[in-house]
Amino acid sequence: MSPQPHHAADNNNDAKKVKLDKSHNGKLSRVIHIRNIPNEVSENEIIQLGVPFGRVTNVLVLKGKNQAFLEMADENAAATMVNFYATCMAQLRGRAVYVQFSNHRELKTDQTHTNNANSNNQVALPGQNQVAQSQAETQGGPNTVLRVIVEQMVYPISLDVLYQIFTRFGKVLKIVTFTKNNTFQALIQYADMVSAQTAKLSLEGQNIYNSCCTLRIDYSKMQNLNVKYNNDKSRDYTNPSLPTGDANLDAASLALGGELLPQLLMGAGSQPRARIPAVISNPNYLMVTPDALFTLFGVYGDVQRVKILYNKKDSALIQMAEPHQAHLALTHMDKLRVFGKVIKVMLSKHQTVQLPKEGQPDAGLTKDYTNSPLHRFKKPGSKNYQNIYPPSSTLHLSNIPATVTEEEIRDAFTKNGFTVKAFKFFPKDRKMALIQMPSMDDAVAALIKMHNYQLSESNHLRVSFSKSNI
Repeated sequence: MSPQPHHAADNNNDAKKVKLDKSHNGKLSRVIHIRNIPNEVSENEIIQLGVPFGRVTNVLVLKGKNQAFLEMADENAAATMVNFYATCMAQLRGRAVYVQFSNHRELKTDQTHTNNANSNNQVALPGQNQVAQSQAETQGGPNTVLRVIVEQMVYPISLDVLYQIFTRFGKVLKIVTFTKNNTFQALIQYADMVSAQTAKLSLEGQNIYNSCCTLRIDYSKMQNLNVKYNNDKSRDYTNPSLPTGDANLDAASLALGGELLPQLLMGAGSQPRARIPAVISNPNYLMVTPDALFTLFGVYGDVQRVKILYNKKDSALIQMAEPHQAHLALTHMDKLRVFGKVIKVMLSKHQTVQLPKEGQPDAGLTKDYTNSPLHRFKKPGSKNYQNIYPPSSTLHLSNIPATVTEEEIRDAFTKNGFTVKAFKFFPKDRKMALIQMPSMDDAVAALIKMHNYQLSESNHLRVSFSKSNI
């Protein structure tokens, strides 16, 4: 069914008239068609379905028809989204919704409140054209820099907390925090305008902590932030070599010591609980061990401790370093098939995994990884945060020595019981490659087995999920 322009009363898209390219005959498209949406659903909720998979460039909600269209920045992101929701049913307000490719290649929108020439060249997210022309002095039109004001700031807000929250919507380049008129404020610069727009739309009016620390967000007049120091007040994530300067760190921030957990990042503890298969029927695959869970959950955060329950060996506790890492693990791994069985991931009521007391029977089911050299996110602002993708059948390989050939890598996977469907070195960086497995199940098992596989005396393979296909 082709979407038709609706009146504002029907779909709340008073600034839009959709024009669709009907020349697309293939199945793959960066436009996603979402069916069976609730009548009261908002554009923001539709956008949140796509944000974990890549940049969202446009959205159209047809409430009268209980349908929506979401346009992603590229077809790979759209394909990852469709594949993910094919195995994990999407829900909006408790109702199952159906996610599939649209017959249309793009959503073209005419913004009635903007110049027609601009609307043809620049895609806008909802809310972009509601920015009043008579704005405050520090507020500008849509760009990559957001001005954030924190109201009712009962608890101190650190730069790292802001980064963790805002990096969920795109690549954060720079952050500057300051106090003006006794109000805590921050300037946050994204790599692109769409990420800034999505963050503004998603976070405006949200509370960082329960019932307090409310975010008020508008666009800054500044087009680029000039950061001189990397410290607790400002940071340039593109230039880690900047001096620290004098941070004047607020003592209250230190005293807080992480006792509170931002509800925007998690809303509960930093520890997901996983129900896992305890016995694996295929002898080529590893049994589920603490090490296997450490490697798998480590794709989405730094695992501190793992505990497979002694009296209930189909369940485990996995403690992550940060609440938002637990959120990522839960988002991407709930209902994932691991060694042929679907695992269920949920939040635990426990805040930490307790190590067994001396003499207490454990059978090696509890393990501490606090000082593991295999943590992927140890460095603040690690680039690995920008390359987190849902599980897929294609794996990203890195840390490959120049002397290792494609044949040797293929052989390594084959000898460990895996079938290689396709392989490709990165054209500009031979230290990295993509390897495609026959299925997502095979890729999950291969990641567990082959991550940290020794390729040479000084090189161990690094494996993660890729957003690309070969």
